[in-house]
Amino acid sequence: MISYVFLQHYWWMIISLLAGLLVFLMFVQGGQSMIFSLPGNETQKKMLVNAMGRKWEFTFTTLVTFGGAFFASFPLFYATSFGGAYWVWIAILFSFVIQAVAYEYRSKPANVFGQKTFDIFLLINGALGPFLIGTAVATFFTGSNFSLDYMNSVKWGTGWHGLEALLDARNIALGLAVLFLARTNGLLYILNTIDDDDLSARSAKRLIVNAVCFLVFFLFFLVTLMLSAGLTFTSGAPGIVVEHYKYLHNFIQMPAVLIIFLAGVIAVIAGIGITVFQGSRKGIWYTGAGTVVTVFALFLVAGFNNSTFYPSVSDFRSSLTIYNASSSYFTLKTMMYVSFIIPFVAAYIWYAWKAINKSKITSGEMNEEGPLY
Repeated sequence: MISYVFLQHYWWMIISLLAGLLVFLMFVQGGQSMIFSLPGNETQKKMLVNAMGRKWEFTFTTLVTFGGAFFASFPLFYATSFGGAYWVWIAILFSFVIQAVAYEYRSKPANVFGQKTFDIFLLINGALGPFLIGTAVATFFTGSNFSLDYMNSVKWGTGWHGLEALLDARNIALGLAVLFLARTNGLLYILNTIDDDDLSARSAKRLIVNAVCFLVFFLFFLVTLMLSAGLTFTSGAPGIVVEHYKYLHNFIQMPAVLIIFLAGVIAVIAGIGITVFQGSRKGIWYTGAGTVVTVFALFLVAGFNNSTFYPSVSDFRSSLTIYNASSSYFTLKTMMYVSFIIPFVAAYIWYAWKAINKSKITSGEMNEEGPLY
């Protein structure tokens, strides 16, 4: 007999894994954010756009899958966050919509707006998407200003409807950390995918700056998180209480999660290190795997060990946990069987990825006849 608690934990792990994959795949956004600053000429810009363009649908599909899985398994979070903090989500969705439009029409013969307009769209998505997603995820730890009534109708505490998250330095720090991680992964992907000595030299030069910025903002968020209080769910009265050093306790009380987290951080640093000090072009595989594992562990810290994964700063009782925000037993159990196809989908993605990346992008290819972004 599969227990309800097991299903709630199982689906939080699936959500955590999808979140890790999404953050890794945002190397596409990271590359786009440098569309005007990295290339030295139009050919290099075309190579950069096509390198990212061949992968943008992976990111977009993962974003949709992550959102759909979150909605199906923990619908009360969707109702609360989208029903209250809608300006943040509208901005995120808008940035991804204009990305799709840009890749679709940028090189069309009948493009009346000019390529620069769509290049600006790619820049907006590249900079705004990762930053806002990182800021929104930070509220899983820092909390949001909402309350729920007995019918679970949401009341938002401010008129900014989510934008007030930008007033918390911890939220901004994680947003910037995700942005600079996406840029770092984007540079590593360019080094791995594009065959152009000058563009590779430019990418290697910018890698150090972006990697250092990522580490600074990530360490700031991590240290402040370890020193912060959190909310803990208890089975008795009063239900949800404040616990000092909550997330530090979570790491200590879940040593397996701590090991996973440290392994992910080490892999990210290793990928950057072998690129900077050894000139390797395979750093993306280390940082990519490390990104997935690190984000996976952070999400487990946010949701496991009786934590509130969406704390309310105005009404503790309204805070969401994996227990009070999940779908019914029947829904979670049915979806669990559907989730068994995930390994086959992952295998197909890997096959498609390898097929697309079979040969490196060259400047000569950009001058050939054929479909280009």
